[in-house]
Amino acid sequence: MKLTPEQVHLFRHNGFLVLPERLPEAQVARLKETVWRHIREEIPPVMRNREGRVIRISDIWNREPIFRETITCPAVLDPLESLLGPNIELILNRHNHAYLRVAGDGGDYLHRDVLQWTRAIVTVILYLEETSLENGCTRVIPGTHLLPGLTALRLEEDETIARSGILEQAVPVPMPAGGLLAIDSLVMHGPGPNRTEGTRMSLTVGFHSADELSDVPNPKRVLVRGERRYMGNDY
Repeated sequence: MKLTPEQVHLFRHNGFLVLPERLPEAQVARLKETVWRHIREEIPPVMRNREGRVIRISDIWNREPIFRETITCPAVLDPLESLLGPNIELILNRHNHAYLRVAGDGGDYLHRDVLQWTRAIVTVILYLEETSLENGCTRVIPGTHLLPGLTALRLEEDETIARSGILEQAVPVPMPAGGLLAIDSLVMHGPGPNRTEGTRMSLTVGFHSADELSDVPNPKRVLVRGERRYMGNDY
């Protein structure tokens, strides 16, 4: 389902948007089962927390077909086409992972996914479990994608931002299992702490428009819709 003009305006204005469709329950169940298996078997590349537990599996694009099927399904790419145009690339070296926010996880920080507006992407979070205030749902500071570039991805490390009071303006975005959230990569956002005994599982991927000024293939980009068109005026 493509976005309405009002939805596109809301994304441009606020820097995030809950996408109109959800992943089917059966697909969510298959994804969860696959993620859990890769975590149990510790299939690399993985990331561990301080206790040594695997909490992230990276490079989901090159794991099993279910991940590619999900990342490129119409529920994801149709609304993205309204934001990015018909030629869309998946970014392999930003996000491209499944994350497990475990019980007691205190990860409570706000960040941007990139630093500068000329390199902005659209981040899509695919929630495989319901997220709430209790288990650390995503928090977003609306409109902060319009602020000037910063020097640090983790915003508490930027003294100007820390003094401004902006970080206290975050609003929670609870999501159901199967829900999809699109975020402008420059909007300030982050997960809340998981205060439950359960988990919060999600996939995170990043997209941008195919670069019409580059005629050099980039191995860190995968065309997932449309075509690559070179429109440079070299001559």
